[in-house]
Order: sequence, then C-alpha cells, then structure tokens
Amino acid sequence: MENLSENLLQYISNQNSHEIGALFESHYAIDIALALQTLDDQDLEGFCRLVGNEQLASVLEEGSLILRKRIVNLIDAERIVSVFTYMSSDDITDIVGEMPLDQRKKLLRMMRSSDSQTIEKLLGYGPDTAGGNMTTEYIALRNSLKISEALNKIKMIGPKTEVIEVLFVVNDSNELIGTADLRDILTTAGDAELDQITDKNLIAVYPETDQEEVSQLVSKYDLKAIPVINHRHAILGIITVDDIIDIIVEEYTEDFLMVSGVSKDETIHSTLPESIRRRLPWLYVNLAAVMLASFTVALFEDVIAQVVALAVAMPIVAGLGGNAGFQTLSVVIRSITLGEVNLHNGWHLVIKEIALGLIHGLSVGVVAGLVLYLKYGNVYLGLIIVAAMVGNLIIAGLFGYLVPLILRQLNIDPAVASSIFVTTATDVFGFFAFLGLARLFLPYLL
Repeated sequence: MENLSENLLQYISNQNSHEIGALFESHYAIDIALALQTLDDQDLEGFCRLVGNEQLASVLEEGSLILRKRIVNLIDAERIVSVFTYMSSDDITDIVGEMPLDQRKKLLRMMRSSDSQTIEKLLGYGPDTAGGNMTTEYIALRNSLKISEALNKIKMIGPKTEVIEVLFVVNDSNELIGTADLRDILTTAGDAELDQITDKNLIAVYPETDQEEVSQLVSKYDLKAIPVINHRHAILGIITVDDIIDIIVEEYTEDFLMVSGVSKDETIHSTLPESIRRRLPWLYVNLAAVMLASFTVALFEDVIAQVVALAVAMPIVAGLGGNAGFQTLSVVIRSITLGEVNLHNGWHLVIKEIALGLIHGLSVGVVAGLVLYLKYGNVYLGLIIVAAMVGNLIIAGLFGYLVPLILRQLNIDPAVASSIFVTTATDVFGFFAFLGLARLFLPYLL
C-alpha cells in the first residue's frame, strides 16, 4: 500500500496519466482508493484531472465516505454527473445523500430525468433500511417468456446491471413471483417457458425493512441478492451480496463503538469539537453510574475504617462482576443481532446464566478467598468474598442476559445502553454484598 501511494504521488507530480491508468489494470480499485486517502487535497485534485470518468467512478464506488466527499468537492458539477453514468444507483444515492441541499438539487437538475427520479426516490428511504440500500439495476423477466427469448433479454440488459446470476421473474400483473438461476437458463431447452424453471419459494423484503434484518435473511438463506418489493408485490430494486457485506461490517462497527460509548459516526479523522460532542455525554452517564457505586461504598465507611483489608478486597468483587457481565452481554447482543433470541423465547436460558454465575462465582471466589486468607490470616474474610463473588456473578449473568433483551423489546439499541446498566448493577451489588456481609461479620474480622 505504501508503494502504491508513492507511485501515485510520483505519477501525479509528473502529470503521467498513462502510468496512473496502468495502475487500474494491475491493482484493484479498492486498493487505489485506500492509497488515495493518504494524499492531500492538492495531490488528490491532480489525480482527478489525470484519470478518466470510468476510473474515477470505480474509486468513488469503493472509497470511504470521507474520500467520496473530498473528491466530489474537488471536481465540478458537470464532471460529477458524467462520472455518475458509470456508477450504480445505490452508490450515487449514498454520495448525493451526503451533499448539502443546494448542491444536491443542482446535480439532480443536471442529470437525466429518469436517473434523477430514481435517485430522488431512493433518497426518500432511510439510509439504514432496505430501500436505502437497494439498487434499481436488475433483470426482471416475464414468466411466460421462452428460454431463448429470456437469453436475448439478458444479453441486452445484462451489461447495465449489477447481478445477472440471479434473475427475477414477474407475472403479467408485474408481481414478483420468484427467481431463476442463470445456470438453469443456460442448460434448459430454448423452447421451454421461464416459468418452468422459476423458484417460487421467494425471500423478499419491503423498503422499510431494517438493514440488519435484511443481512440476517441473506446470511440465513445464502442469497446472492434479495429483492425489495412494495405491498403489491411489485419489485422495486435488489440488494446485492456486496452491499450486504458492507451492512454487516457497518452494524458490527456500530455495535462495537456504541458498547464503548462512542458514536458510530466518529472516526480517527473527526475534528476535536466533533469528538468532544460525541463522547462527552457518555462520560457524564458513566460518571453518574460511578458516583452511585461510590455512594454505596460511602454507606460502609465505618466498616472500612475498622478493617482496612476490605478496601483492598472489594474492587475484586466489583471487577470480576463487571467482566462476567460483559461476557454475557457480548454473547447476547451477538445472538440478538443474528435473530437467535428475544425476550419471548429466551426465558429458559435464564436458568443457565444463574448456573454459570454460581459455578464461576464459586470457582474464582474460592481462589480469591484463599489468597486473602493467606495474606491476612482471617478465614471469615475469605468466606465473605466467596459469598459476595457468587452473588455478584449471578447478578452479572442475569443483568447481562436480560438488559439487552428488554432494551430490544423497547426498540432501544441494546448495544447503546446495556453496558452502563450491567456495569452499574455489578458495581453497586458487588460493593453492597461484600461490605454488607463484612458488617454482619465485623466482630470476626477485627
């Protein structure tokens, strides 16, 4: 990648358009797009001047959102429209949707009427929905066509579409009734009707379907593309497997960042004010959670003052509880994302989490208790930490399991708030259980 960036800089400096064009023959567009991210605006503008519209379109299709914005801001509107002719409608929609309103309107007016209408229609769907991710470049054929006629249609329409391996079959009322595989078309007699080889076990989604649900369906049924239909069963567009991969990566990244209390829109290149605005609210929420745990400890100041060893031991209970809760939380959020569990069908697994908490609590509690006994020579201190560890790890399992399910039932993203609830529960209960037991057995600890 470093060599590619150096080569690009050299060719741009020498105004060598031929060598830059050759790079597209020896490298994937995604690699060139990644290398372009390291260039400053002056060099990137030079690159745009030296490449053709089709090459620039391939970079825009593969590039990150930030690179797309930079390129679009460096070339004039007429060229943007020309580059768009080499791109699929869903990629164009993604780029146009990020533009300021006046620039968006200007571009749409400059585009062909049919193209601008398609883009405006796609812009009407939410970016995280099936409609917002679909492309309108697909092949739909009448079920009454002969196989030979279907092949002629494929040859004519195929170069303009993203996917030709899967063909979508409609009836005379323009309702989507199934799909046909290109392999079956190529191996079937030319005088047979397309309806004979149509798979009518159709998997489709509506434009308002959430993209996460779409990705689950494609993964479950191993689809190359999934059609998007309206409520009259007319096909509106398709979502291809490459877009599904992007959705899965986006959802995973979003969940990972949100569990960490970071906005999904933040990147390493975000400005200082943007990062502050996106991170600071979560720090305030965490501050409230930590203060609640601190107030719990403050209730037992007199006990801690008399037995200093408690101050050493109590972070062990809270820390292990937090880790155990996060383990359960991670597994449950993944299962929710894959559609494997929900609040209605998952109650039987609560017993498993209680059992895990009991076993894990005893296992690590005995070790912690033994270490404390050897250090302080007090068997009661060891027994207290065992009991507190068992109770806290059971709480960790219950909260780690139930909190994300309840949040999903309330239509709240479990990746956003679950960790705060679970961590607060394990900290507060861990401190309360450990110090509460210490107060009960205080005469034996002195």
